[in-house]
Amino acid sequence: MDALRFITCGSVDDGKSTLIGRLLLDSKAVLQDHLAGIAHSSPSHAHDEADAGAQLDLARLTDGLMAEREQGITIDVAYRYFSSERRKFIIGDAPGHEQYTRNMVTAASSADAAVLLVDATKLDWQRPDLVLLAQTRRHALLCHLLRVPSLVFAVNKLDAVADAALAFAHIRAALLRFAEQAGLAAQAVLPISALKGWSVVDRGHGHDGWCGYHGPTLLEVLEQLPNTAPAPEAALAFPVQWVEKPGATDVDAVELPAAGAAPAHGRRVLWGRVAAGRVQAGDEVQVFPSGQRARVVQVLNRCRQPQAVAAGHSAGVLLERELDVSRGDWLLASPVTASPVTASPGADATSATAEAPASPYPARHSLSATLAWLDDEPLQPGRLYWALHQHRWVKAKVTRVLHRLDIHTLEQQSADRLEANGIGRVELQLQAPLPAHAYAQSRALGALILVDSASHRTAAAVLLD
Repeated sequence: MDALRFITCGSVDDGKSTLIGRLLLDSKAVLQDHLAGIAHSSPSHAHDEADAGAQLDLARLTDGLMAEREQGITIDVAYRYFSSERRKFIIGDAPGHEQYTRNMVTAASSADAAVLLVDATKLDWQRPDLVLLAQTRRHALLCHLLRVPSLVFAVNKLDAVADAALAFAHIRAALLRFAEQAGLAAQAVLPISALKGWSVVDRGHGHDGWCGYHGPTLLEVLEQLPNTAPAPEAALAFPVQWVEKPGATDVDAVELPAAGAAPAHGRRVLWGRVAAGRVQAGDEVQVFPSGQRARVVQVLNRCRQPQAVAAGHSAGVLLERELDVSRGDWLLASPVTASPVTASPGADATSATAEAPASPYPARHSLSATLAWLDDEPLQPGRLYWALHQHRWVKAKVTRVLHRLDIHTLEQQSADRLEANGIGRVELQLQAPLPAHAYAQSRALGALILVDSASHRTAAAVLLD
């Protein structure tokens, strides 16, 4: 089973760093010297054997990431790796503060799953009709919009409330109501204590059945979640990230993942990650935007071995002849001509004329999309931004805001602009066409970002219809 890439998200102080530290500690993924340093600097706040793990300030295991944020790094999503006996994992640590929503979106865009933490102590848990925090709703909706395949709600800090079973029952009901209203499919809702380790990795600690919950632990849930399946059966779409020139220097070769066989045929090698379909020798492709066609004569995998490569994997492509191809261009499956209609005797010959070849990814100037606005400055319709689609930059502007989504009521409200962290539907006009596709069918072809042309800040995440 492939490694599962998941993110943790939630509001500030919901316990994300502590949860990551707990997963690393209880899965034995922390080096002894690092653990000794944490133990030496952690205040002792547990007084019984059952709370032994809680004596460590587990959030300190991710202090390096906090330091990065303090230094003003904009894109500061960092990844941690660990494994259980059944599976390997990659954790994307997504900041919780509202102003860092852009970072959370960055992490979620490539995640197979998301663990949303809900802090029980911040909610009016005695009420059966309690209201969830806005940040919980926002993160859940963003994960849904970004098509994160699996969503898990982990209700944290229940060890700190007077009646944990009642609190979990009310919070779980509120989460399920919200999920139903928003059209979310939650894989699990479970109670945890990241601080003390209850229901995170082990069933032990004498708390089996805690909060009336008898299901799997968080780690056991994660071990069973599926990876995001690529679409090798779709038509080929290959964004060119780098062009390796013939006779590249040894330095260039060393920078490759694994230097091996030299490029055959003395031609340039077009490197990138296959976005959709499969590329193999003999395929006829069309270069976007030039429209030139050529046949693939060889495909190298990431180890530079000749091999067909499917979606989600890196490849080097050699064409039968040299074409003007550079970073940002695409190799697309060659357009297909519809089968001509057989004319019946005596029928008008013009009625049997074959249709013009149609590209599986037609170029689009005008787009409609769901947009998450991430800049501090409000979205101004009519203003020009840079749009980045894979490795291609084009100028773009939002021509109209169709509506804004109220994250509290989930209602669509009329709006003429979007404030920071707003979510809405918009119409986009591009200065040059892109082979864009619906995000629901392809996360690689259906997403782009808007960048402020003056400040160079990431302004929006755009998910195309």
